[in-house]
Order: sequence, then structure tokens, then C-alpha cells
Amino acid sequence: MGILSQDILDQLEKQAIELPSWAFGNSGTRFKVFGTPGTPRDPFEKISDAAQVHKYTGLAPTVALHIPWDMANFADLRKHAEDEGVALGTINSNTFQDDDYKFGALTHEDATIRNKAIDHHLACIDVMDETGSRDLKIWLAEGSNYPGQADMRGRQDRLQESLQKIYARLGDDQRLVLEYKFFEPSFYHTDVPDWGTSYAQVSALGDKALVCLDTGHHAPGTNIEFIVMQLLRLGKLGSFDFNSRFYADDDLIVGAADPFQLFRIIFEVVRGGGLNNPDVQFMLDQCHNVEDKIPGQMRSVLNVQEMTARALLVDTEKLRAAQVAGDVLGAHQVFMDAFYTDVRPALAEWRESRGLAADPMAAFAASGYLEKIAADRVGGQQASWGA
Repeated sequence: MGILSQDILDQLEKQAIELPSWAFGNSGTRFKVFGTPGTPRDPFEKISDAAQVHKYTGLAPTVALHIPWDMANFADLRKHAEDEGVALGTINSNTFQDDDYKFGALTHEDATIRNKAIDHHLACIDVMDETGSRDLKIWLAEGSNYPGQADMRGRQDRLQESLQKIYARLGDDQRLVLEYKFFEPSFYHTDVPDWGTSYAQVSALGDKALVCLDTGHHAPGTNIEFIVMQLLRLGKLGSFDFNSRFYADDDLIVGAADPFQLFRIIFEVVRGGGLNNPDVQFMLDQCHNVEDKIPGQMRSVLNVQEMTARALLVDTEKLRAAQVAGDVLGAHQVFMDAFYTDVRPALAEWRESRGLAADPMAAFAASGYLEKIAADRVGGQQASWGA
């Protein structure tokens, strides 16, 4: 395959990126959610759409669920996923759409409300038992908007107490991954705003608790690859939520805003032993507001694959020699040589050798699937952000 060695191809062969079920529903901003023909009306149709991504790319064998958005008969849903050639993956909890959680959920002053939020997470673990899922992913929209509004230290203590109760319910082969976000919907302080807070909280829980890194959940200019390196070094990077943002948490197609950043992140994943490591789950977390959902997810996984191939092309021996020698420009050149290498023709040839279309995007567009679901899925309530 020309520039891609057999060793690189072997590593690419193993790559797997989990898709979010919610990416296939209608989504938008706080101003407007746009509907599209053929949007799934239930979790079964979401799984069918997600399976198209794997069918054409070979990169997306699992689909994450969001509870309660994806409530279903999970034995039937699990069988449906298997029939479609995929499996059910991470279970995501939701403590940000209930009136009781206006001032917090796992951190709330009222023990009754905290217990309600804890019980929701225990119910999510029950779902994991039914779906065969390994990971419970928690993102908390908790914090305050004004100085003095909340006891920030007390909230950290209550968060740890709540997480301890959830953690105690995990099975031997199950994990808790705690996501962070530096702002929104709380603007003065967020209870889990950064990787350090997430790391502090999960470290106090135990070995089955890790950090989830969302690539869009950082302030502009943040060196995300440094965080990736550090969490891998500490053995606490449990999963990625891959997306792009231009300003804040835009949840756009990964690699769209800054492909070089994605390359740098993947390089540190490779450097730290996180590539194709079962303990580091690659996932997407995106909302396709104006583009078609299935092609949007396909573009994302292909972008991750392309930047992985480029990261694997870095001549690490030459890079290390330049680093040791203090050759600043030489080291940088090694990095840039790999990044600027066009791997797309080699990847297209390799896909064909595996029985996949050289151009998955074009093959899917020609399949007629979007037209078919637009004609078939008439009536009912389309899935949407928050449903």
C-alpha cells in the first residue's frame, strides 16, 4: 500500500470508534432544532443507521446509548444490533433535563434529590447488565452562575459521596468514566470543569473509575495532547469523546476545525500506548445540526482513521534523536513531514483490499439508503436532542 507499511495497516485494522446513538436524531442549538426526512423514531432505527457507518467504513462496531433517551426492551435492542452487525456500547446517564436538578443532581444540597440522581445511575448500571456494556459515562451539568451562590467545596464532597455509591454497584468488569467540561450550562463554576478535577474524583474511587476526555470541552488554546499524555502516563484515560469546536462545545465533526490538533492528540495516544488499547475507548460525541447524520458520522470516523495513519508515520527514532540533540527545527520537521503526508490514496487502496469501497462516502451516497428511510419512516415522533 505504498507509504503505509504492513505494521501500520495491521494497527489500522484493529481500530474501532464507538458511535453515539443521539448523533442520528435531529439536533440543533438553543435557537432551533432542524428536522430531516428519515430521522429515526426509536432506538432500533438509530442502531440501524449507525450500522450503516460500520458497513461502509469498517470502523464503528459499537453504538453508545443515552438513558432515558434510548429506553427500550434491551434484550430485543441487543439482538437487533447483532443482526445489524454492531453491538451496544457505553451507557450515558442524564441528570440535566429534570426540574429537580436545577441546582444540581449528584451535588445537590437536598439528599432526596441526590438519591434520585444516584438511583438513576444505578438504573443505568442495570441497563449495562442487560446490554453487556462495560462503561457508564457520567457528564454533570452542575455548578453555579454567581459568586456566593453555592458552597463549592461542599459540592465536591457531596459529589464524591454520590460517586462512591454508584461505583460500589459496578460489576467486576464494569467501569465508570467521568467526563469534564469547563463551562456551560453553569457559567461561574462547574463542578467537574477540567481533567484535574475528574482525575481527583475518580482516583478516590478506585481502579475501575477513569477520566473521559471530550476534545471540545476545553478553553481555546488548551494543549489537549498534553492532557492526553498525562492521563495515559497516570493510567487514568478511560475514553475519548471526539469532536471539534471553533468557539466552545460545538460538537462538530472531529478534525473539521483543527486537523493538526487531532493529529497531535493521536500521536500522543500512540506514544502512550493508548492505540487499540481496550482500556482506552475511542468514541464520538457529536450533533449534526445542518448536515446529514449518517455521512457526518462516516466523515468523523474516517478523519480519525486518516490522522491515525499519519501519526503512525512519524519516524519516532529520528524524532527522538533530534530531541536528544536539541535540534528544534529538525524535530519539528519530522513531525510535519508525517502530518503533511497524504495517506488517502493508500487508505482507499487498502479498503478495497478488505472488500470495502475505496470511497465510503460516495458508496453510501449511491446506496439509496437515505432516500429509502425518508420514504419508509413516515409518521411517529422523530428522535431529537433531548428525546
